[in-house]
Amino acid sequence: METNRCRYCYKEIRDRDELVTASNWFRVRPFHYRCFELVEQEAKTIAGTWNPVNGTTGLVTVILMLVLVGVMWTTNILGGIGDILGALALYPVLLRVFSYFVFEMRLPKYIENKPRQ
Repeated sequence: METNRCRYCYKEIRDRDELVTASNWFRVRPFHYRCFELVEQEAKTIAGTWNPVNGTTGLVTVILMLVLVGVMWTTNILGGIGDILGALALYPVLLRVFSYFVFEMRLPKYIENKPRQ
């Protein structure tokens, strides 16, 4: 299956402007921004929610996690537990990198006057 297809409506995602990549546990899936809103409304539990990886929330999360990783690995705040927490904080960073290389890099940034689907 192509990586630039929405996992909700199975239509093609044409540019990065309409792409939302979301993670749920160890899965990363692409959605249209409209379809992602529907997926969020359908989620009934905390464990079943999809968290956006790209966009503003993803960027803020990555920056905060990189700061946490840097603090935990360069200082001795919590000892060995701090190193483990620093390693676990790399998870959202790795998700963002994976999302960029697998889904976003293959799409154009923005297509003007694209036909509606």
